[in-house]
Amino acid sequence: MREQYDVVISGGGIAGMTAAAAFGSLGYSVLCVDPAPPIIAESDPGSDLRSTAFLQPSVDILEKAGLWARFQAHAMPLQVMRIVDAGGEDPTPRVSHSFDASDISDQPFGWNLPNWLLKRECAARLAELPNVTFRPGIGTRRLTTRETAALIGLTDGTTVVAKLLIAADGRNSPMRQALGIGVRTTRFGQKALAFAVTHSVPHENVSTEIHRSGGPFTFVPLPDKDGQPCSAIVWMETGPEVARLSALPRAAFEEEMNTRSCGLFGPLKLASRLTVWPIISQIAERFHGERTALMAEAAHVVPPIGAQGLNMSLADLSALVALATPETLGTPAMLSAYHRRRAPDVAMRVAGVGMLNRASMMHAQPLRDMRAKVLDVMYSAAPVRRTLMQMGIGVRS
Repeated sequence: MREQYDVVISGGGIAGMTAAAAFGSLGYSVLCVDPAPPIIAESDPGSDLRSTAFLQPSVDILEKAGLWARFQAHAMPLQVMRIVDAGGEDPTPRVSHSFDASDISDQPFGWNLPNWLLKRECAARLAELPNVTFRPGIGTRRLTTRETAALIGLTDGTTVVAKLLIAADGRNSPMRQALGIGVRTTRFGQKALAFAVTHSVPHENVSTEIHRSGGPFTFVPLPDKDGQPCSAIVWMETGPEVARLSALPRAAFEEEMNTRSCGLFGPLKLASRLTVWPIISQIAERFHGERTALMAEAAHVVPPIGAQGLNMSLADLSALVALATPETLGTPAMLSAYHRRRAPDVAMRVAGVGMLNRASMMHAQPLRDMRAKVLDVMYSAAPVRRTLMQMGIGVRS
């Protein structure tokens, strides 16, 4: 007899495991599968060295999932976000604007944690929930939907039945493809280097984006490492430039990253290995199929600017949780309402982040000069600054 669940989640990344914890915490029976077991140790050669900033609105769904108490002890608050333009002839700051969360809230903008740690704590939370089954090492490969249920074929040869299938299985989602849902993809010709550094100047909970050309060079605060201030770095550049940088000997790479950082945090020392990630933006033509909801990168992908990616995914989850009841779970009415609630906001953010990324990539000096002037004028106006901050973290005034 086939196993039956209220919810089956295809994808066991941070978004998928959070979805499993959220629906499991609400009492639904949940199965979460992923072909790759989560890597939960920083020292593992395959660990994800990127970090994630949870913005204010994401905390509510994390609390409902029973995860925020686990995350909070390790979280580094992000009180200030700083935008620096260093696009002049020399790599030195010429425009700098800081956005302080105290201007719009009594809370920080968000809280930053390393991805490998998030996966560790998510897996531990799932193990606490008796109504959640987590099967890492098993993926989804077939999907048949009916009016009353989704039949999901797994890579171990079994088939399970669910009232609701959540596809959280990445930008190349096999479940989205099985439903025949197309995507619109934009390729920027970029890749991102992700790594950690120590530095002499304390970050003081300031997240800093430095814009020159090729893409932003972003510092995100991390807890001290070996008695030194520490930050996660995402360095976006053209594909050939990332290939060149990642092949450099350690000393030569450190020299390049110190030049690119404009010396804002003093001398930088590499504190981890380098990982490389492709940069695209992508949006699905619709966020649902019969008995299926698309969320996270199965529905949308954005470049890593402004901490939008995973927070958009958690907004997807918040909408699904708010719309779900035992009677409506997976029904056409629920799924249509989910698409209407999420699609306009996602489309706006995918377009907006794409525009910011293209502006940051500018190589021609006159265009970089124009960018600096526009940023300076726009960010100097207090009402505009407050509106941008509220839009960026997803809160209303």
